[in-house]
This record gives sequence, C-alpha cells and structure tokens, in this order.
Amino acid sequence: MKRIVLYWLILFIIIPTPLTWGWTLIAHPERKVEGGLEFLPLCPQARKTVQAPDEFLKLRNPLPPSPENIFAGQTLFHFDAKPGPCRVCHGISGNGLGILFRELTPSPRNFTCSQTVDPLPDGQLFWVIKNGSPGTAMPAFKNLDEDQIWQLIHYIRHFPKEDH
Repeated sequence: MKRIVLYWLILFIIIPTPLTWGWTLIAHPERKVEGGLEFLPLCPQARKTVQAPDEFLKLRNPLPPSPENIFAGQTLFHFDAKPGPCRVCHGISGNGLGILFRELTPSPRNFTCSQTVDPLPDGQLFWVIKNGSPGTAMPAFKNLDEDQIWQLIHYIRHFPKEDH
C-alpha cells in the first residue's frame, strides 16, 4: 500500500510540480528543444517562394512605422489574424519556431534573420500574406484589409532589428 501511495505521489505531485511552477529544463525557454538539445532556427533561410506579380513587387508600405502601426501589427501577429495568429507557426519571437513548426515542411519563415527578411520587398510580403504561399502551410489572410497587412509587415520587419 505504501508503494502505491509513493508511486502516486511521484507521478502526480513531484514530477508535474516544476511544470506548474513554470520551471524549464533548458537554459533558454524561448528556444525549441530536440532530443534535449537546444537549437536555433536557420539563418539565412533558403526559400523558393513563388514571386509576387510585378504590380505587387513595386508596392511600398504606405503607412509610417509609428508605434501605433507596429502595435497594431503585433496584435494581429499574436492574437487577431484569421484563420489563425501568425505566432502559431512563426513563433512568439518570429524565429519560425512556433508550436506547429515540427509539423510543417518547409518550416515557417524566420523573421529574425535579417539576411532572409531584409531583401524581401514590401510588396512580396503583402502578396504572400494576402494570398498564401503555394507549397507551404502559409494560408491566405484574405479577411485582413490593406492597412492591417501593412501594419503586420511593419511588425514583421521589426524582428531582425531586435536583439533576440
């Protein structure tokens, strides 16, 4: 009887306690873990995304990169975008390591990599967000209006500028 109580104590109290207290067994909780080892997202990230039509490639973000526009983009990225928030695939820090990244091929784009993001024209990002990316899990966000997409682009462009 004592063994059974001891097993239940270990199984349901001692093992889950660190998880409920928010402890982590890795040094950097923002990084995903594979086999107990930390790893970082690829940078630069080779991609073969379909190129947007010329009329989109010429577009430049008409909204100023104001704190209000960046915050609106942040809200869309983390919470409000439909069919689902961007963070689910691209990760909270925009590094492409969202909760679904292991299920997706190719992996989501790493927005923290300036070598990958900086060369992308605003119009290419606009087109991909609006229409999705064939051959990837990136869905079309047709319900977002143009200003919301431009706000989202401002937020995406802030990732490589931050110290992650």
